[in-house]
Amino acid sequence: MAKITAKYEILYIIDVTKTEEEIGALVEKFKALVEEYGTLTDTDLWGKRRLAYPINDMLEGYYVMMNCEAKPDFPAELDRVFGITDGIMRSLIISRDE
Repeated sequence: MAKITAKYEILYIIDVTKTEEEIGALVEKFKALVEEYGTLTDTDLWGKRRLAYPINDMLEGYYVMMNCEAKPDFPAELDRVFGITDGIMRSLIISRDE
């Protein structure tokens, strides 16, 4: 039987040169996108942290972790949006099998 929905962990890093308002707008944008395609269960703002290695000559990033439940085709769309959004340094989407 095919899965109707799956649980995902989404971690993304925002460029720290963005203002607080811009960071807040990006977080809200992705919350709305997740809620459009599924159910957002948790959002955890980790804040500014040091990166493991420099990305675009930057040593820090603003980390955001979200948990959601959505259809299996959602991660591809979310990854595409992360890729074209200015200010997103890295993203990771993991399927959580339970």
